[in-house]
Amino acid sequence: MAKAAKGATMARLQSTSRLARTVLASRLLAHGFYAGQDQIMMALSIESGQTPGQLAARLGVRPPTITKTINRLQTQGFLEKRASDSDARQAHIFLTERGADAIRSIEKSVRKTEKQAMRGLDKKDVKAFAKMLSRIEANLSQSLGVVADDDEPDEEE
Repeated sequence: MAKAAKGATMARLQSTSRLARTVLASRLLAHGFYAGQDQIMMALSIESGQTPGQLAARLGVRPPTITKTINRLQTQGFLEKRASDSDARQAHIFLTERGADAIRSIEKSVRKTEKQAMRGLDKKDVKAFAKMLSRIEANLSQSLGVVADDDEPDEEE
């Protein structure tokens, strides 16, 4: 069997991830959501009343990115901002009734996309795959200080 090209696994992971996001985004668009908005909505369905900073940290994005998306969701009628009781400069974000109703549509879109992606895999394969993804995520999370490429030898060398 021919040796896989260096970086082919990472390229495949990135390509698959991009394709999954594209398929999910097209399903979400049918419900009036743009890419990334679903994550904010789901985070608020789990814990309502978070600040934009808390949401940004939870989702691993920068605060300016989250603020723009929150404003768009608010304009769409899915979220509302309320001033903090203890600090009027601080806003807390809540789902509106319309936003809470939309959660089911988001969850359905995610389920359909996952079902499509996992078609042909048995439960054991899906469980093993989820475990591998968790390991990859943990490995990459540990290196957020990023080591220079020349500082760490490849395992094949």
